[in-house]
Amino acid sequence: MLGRTQASALGHPDLPIAVIPHPFGLRTREEVRDIAEQCAADIVHQVRESAPLEVAVLAAPAQGRPLRVEAPADLDEFNRFCRTCGWSDGLPLVPPTIERVESMLRHARRARDEVIAAVAPGFGAATVEHVAANAVMAGCEPEYLPVLIAAVDALGDPAFNLQGIQATTNPATPWIIVNGPIAQELGINAGINCLGPGAWANATIGRAVRLILQNVGGARPAGMDRATHGQPGKFTFCCAENEAESPWEPLHVERGFACDRSTVTVVGASGTLNMNSHAKEADDLLRAIADTMAYPLSNDYYFGGEPWIIVSPEHAEVLKRGGLNKSDVKRRLWEQSRLAAGRFAAGDRARVQHIRCAELGAISSDTMVPASPGAGDVGIVVAGGPGTHSVYVPTFGVTRAVTRAVPVRP
Repeated sequence: MLGRTQASALGHPDLPIAVIPHPFGLRTREEVRDIAEQCAADIVHQVRESAPLEVAVLAAPAQGRPLRVEAPADLDEFNRFCRTCGWSDGLPLVPPTIERVESMLRHARRARDEVIAAVAPGFGAATVEHVAANAVMAGCEPEYLPVLIAAVDALGDPAFNLQGIQATTNPATPWIIVNGPIAQELGINAGINCLGPGAWANATIGRAVRLILQNVGGARPAGMDRATHGQPGKFTFCCAENEAESPWEPLHVERGFACDRSTVTVVGASGTLNMNSHAKEADDLLRAIADTMAYPLSNDYYFGGEPWIIVSPEHAEVLKRGGLNKSDVKRRLWEQSRLAAGRFAAGDRARVQHIRCAELGAISSDTMVPASPGAGDVGIVVAGGPGTHSVYVPTFGVTRAVTRAVPVRP
């Protein structure tokens, strides 16, 4: 299904495809071997019998202006129309009229037909105007557009692996982190309930990213989006870092940007896990967080990923009083969150051995497997309001966070 849908999106619906039965979860090794042999035979047959294909056929779709259509004026009818067309995320949409899109574009600071990224898995050309139209549908204020453009630019970076995140059976989705002055200017929540409802900027910026991934990238649920369950963060997942209450340098400074620059960072998040601890000593708190990170069904451990921790201001203060800077916290968490390979299911342990053998060598049941290749791969931001809670954000594993600057006003 995914292969046929993606081939169609890339302009060649009749591309020969060798079909592999899915899922594999209950297959024996012998059955998998038989399937692989049949697949190899099918590929040979397709190569021999199919007409040659032009390489250009598989190129990303050419850029162009968003399609202009006559849509119902009635709001209820408009939303039914969008659902029929496959443009809806399941929530009510704002009609992207010419007037609304033009108002949005006045904040673009880039040409309307400039391509920001080719959005996987359909590799649709996300022009500034495409981004603006989806931002309108999500309910964004016009001044949010530069943040969205930076986010789309970051999503297109190969290190983020948007192709994998968009088409996986995992619940992975982009988490948008905003740093710098623009977060306060736009009212992007970094405090109480920063990952929940209540902040218009957080909700609509995150939602606009989802609509772009779906409507430009083509990752529609049950089409190219193959998530087994998905997660609520696939509707919207956006916050700012609480720089005012952080004892450490903010994320964007850590990643090489000036403190007064505004940035957007995208993270391939698999979900969130609340960590409620009343620990008053840094060592005690770090041990509890590290124990929470070490669960044997985590993609980060399978692939050597990039786990993230959202540290609350209260927990950050505990760690600060313990004399720890951000690098110290990363190192301690990386060391203490190692997971004994014997805790993996047998098949998953073999998977880790195959994927990470160059990094870890031979793996026995006693091997202590780290969540990431190095301490620097552990991500930390400070966010949230009062309360003895922090959040663990495991990732898709085969992804790395990407940061882009938000263009300043001319």
